[in-house]
Amino acid sequence: MPGQRGHDPLLDEEGLSSAAVAARVADGLTNAVPTRVSRTVAAIIRTNVLTLFNAVVAGGFVLLLAIGSWRDALFGLSALANAVIGIAQELHAKRLLDRLAVVTADRAVVVRDGAALEVAARDLVLDDVLALRAGDVVVADAVVLVAVGLEVDESLLTGEADPVAKGAGERVLAGSSVLAGRCRARVDRIGSGSFAGAMTVVARRFTRTPSEIRTALDRVLRVIAWALVPVLLVALNGQLQALGGWEAAIRDGAWRDAVVRTVGAVIAMIPLGLVLLSSIALAAGAARLARRRVLLHDLASVEGLARVDVLCLDKTGTLTDGVVAFDAVHPLPGGTAPGWQEALGWFGADDTANRTALALRSAFPQPAGDPPTARVAFGSARRWSALQLPDPSGTWVLGAPEALLPDDAKAPLRAAAALASSGRRTLLLACTAAPLTVGDAEPAPLPAGLRPVAIVTLREQVRAEAPGMLDWFGREGVLLLVLSGDDPGTALAVARAAGLRADRAVDGRTLPSDPAELAALLERDAVFGRVAPGQKQAMVRALRASGHVVAMTGDGLNDVLALKEADLGIAMSTAPAATKAVARAVLLDDRFDRLPQVVAEGRKVIANIERLTMLALTKTVWAVVLPLVAGVLLWPLPFLPRQLSVLDGLTIGLPAFFLALRPNALRYRSGFLSRALGFAVPAGAIIACAILVTTATGLLGLLPPESASTAAFVVLGAISIWVLVVCARPLDVARLLVLGAAAAGAALLLVVPAARDFLGLVVPSPASLGVAAAISLLGCAAVEAVARRPGRRASPDQPVRGSEALRPGSRGGAA
Repeated sequence: MPGQRGHDPLLDEEGLSSAAVAARVADGLTNAVPTRVSRTVAAIIRTNVLTLFNAVVAGGFVLLLAIGSWRDALFGLSALANAVIGIAQELHAKRLLDRLAVVTADRAVVVRDGAALEVAARDLVLDDVLALRAGDVVVADAVVLVAVGLEVDESLLTGEADPVAKGAGERVLAGSSVLAGRCRARVDRIGSGSFAGAMTVVARRFTRTPSEIRTALDRVLRVIAWALVPVLLVALNGQLQALGGWEAAIRDGAWRDAVVRTVGAVIAMIPLGLVLLSSIALAAGAARLARRRVLLHDLASVEGLARVDVLCLDKTGTLTDGVVAFDAVHPLPGGTAPGWQEALGWFGADDTANRTALALRSAFPQPAGDPPTARVAFGSARRWSALQLPDPSGTWVLGAPEALLPDDAKAPLRAAAALASSGRRTLLLACTAAPLTVGDAEPAPLPAGLRPVAIVTLREQVRAEAPGMLDWFGREGVLLLVLSGDDPGTALAVARAAGLRADRAVDGRTLPSDPAELAALLERDAVFGRVAPGQKQAMVRALRASGHVVAMTGDGLNDVLALKEADLGIAMSTAPAATKAVARAVLLDDRFDRLPQVVAEGRKVIANIERLTMLALTKTVWAVVLPLVAGVLLWPLPFLPRQLSVLDGLTIGLPAFFLALRPNALRYRSGFLSRALGFAVPAGAIIACAILVTTATGLLGLLPPESASTAAFVVLGAISIWVLVVCARPLDVARLLVLGAAAAGAALLLVVPAARDFLGLVVPSPASLGVAAAISLLGCAAVEAVARRPGRRASPDQPVRGSEALRPGSRGGAA
């Protein structure tokens, strides 16, 4: 609505009194909603303890204790230790993430006792009067009392990108954000009773976002769960038959040994540490990033960090430091008009001015004359703002040149394009004698009869860290795109100054609507200017549809839709609350050079999870094959549960904790489960065959039964350590120390009498050692052949070769 000379209608609202606020707080009428970014303590404990496999382990543990075989129940203590470690790790990450979440908590400005003050969103009460302006997020449903040029973005609620004009008596809903203008609004629905619930806060809570790794692991665990009962029955029958049959085994009491060995075989099938260690790796990665002032809104975002192959950058606040400084005024030929300095002064003095208009204050202080009689605040959709000064100055409009001028105004547009090509942001100042029309419900129309007066230029400083950051992403094969709302020439100049290789900039108004054509264009060009918020969203959607994993950075409301659409939205801490709410990661100190560290951390974590999966599934495969074959052949199983528990800890459990900390810089490729199974299935089958051959030497009389069992233990330990070697590559000093410790620990089990007696092993004879050494060498050679076969990476850290390392459209590094 039009402003009134010397009076601001927004100052009429007194708001609630302190006593009224206290009464509502006492009645529980507050906007308090959950704001944690991590899971609850109960959820963490439940996830780590109440699982199907823990139930199987607990059942086996109790059964062995019941029959008096407590030494073979060690796996129960191991499972308990794993759960405790997992809970401790996630609780540590939770404390760190919850503490940092306070930095990005929503706040609101309210009017109480006639004064404006800032409070946390959760401290709002029913009937509070909100003071909203451009950039604010609406944190509770409210009814507009009075508004000046108010436009609201409801895209988070409706998915529609078009600004919605609001006037007195209309509703503004929680989860929407103010694009332009300002208002006072009375809160009438709070907390979970609001239309959006707590939309901007829900985005911060722990959520199970789509994850290839989680989906793949769940699939593996389902298969193992289905296989447990059949393997149990086959193995138990085989053991009892090997002891003379069910009746004889029960009569002689030998069934206890059969049960013990069967339980050991079934427990060996369960990849106890796989899901646990995966969760720990994700939580540890999130905690490490939090220490670097990067807040992840969920642990699954770590996977997104590793998979990114396209990075879409906003220019302002991302490539540049976000500080817009006045540069100069360039009068246009024949455009001289009195009062233009005063007009620029009033544009800068507007309390709803955006960052661009605020830059005018240093050169054009607020005039001393009468204030504007009407205003239209800047709107990102219309891309201009306007004000009407008292006669004879008339109406002045400031905005994007192409938004104010027709296409046939060639001279002013050419002048603006020339200035923009030097990297400067350009605004056109125009005037008209026509009055400014401002409505409460409909967007204000562009005044008629505009006459160009001057071009105002502003400059942005390229971040010092931008060239190095862009160079890193370019060398890593990540496609870099600059999506800017500014003039294409300005965007191109800034991108080049930041070190991006680009020959031209594409005007967003010429973008094709067909997703396939748009994706092809994005593969060819790197810089796009005059891109509307809806177009950014369409560009991200087109890239994802063509198979890319897209990260999007942003610091403004115009980036909300694209951030929400991207696989990984990254917001600056200075961004409006609505922008940070939909992002998956927030750079808390606005350090753009954190991004390489962020991506590297994600790659390290996911590569380590792939390594853990290879280790765990290799054990699961031989643990399934061995009892099935032994059960069919009616052979006794060679291992006691205690032997498998100790060996599992030495070759998988303890090394996995250390190896999970090692770095990895290669981009994650989808299909990690097929790669892991491609190694684990043949490697596990090789181990099972080696154990069966060793067992056969005892059944054929070549070795005494006790010596054959010890030899099988040696074979299992040796080949398992070689599997660990394969998964740990490339080897460095730290990894060699871990491998050496695992091998030394396994050897000590045979050398130390107390350990040997506890595990039920015997001193190996030269013959049994010779048999074990020969079979182990053959098994290790076979595992190495599997690891080195063509078309397969032996380790998650080893680089892809040939065409795997190339991707269409790969360009965009630093020049």
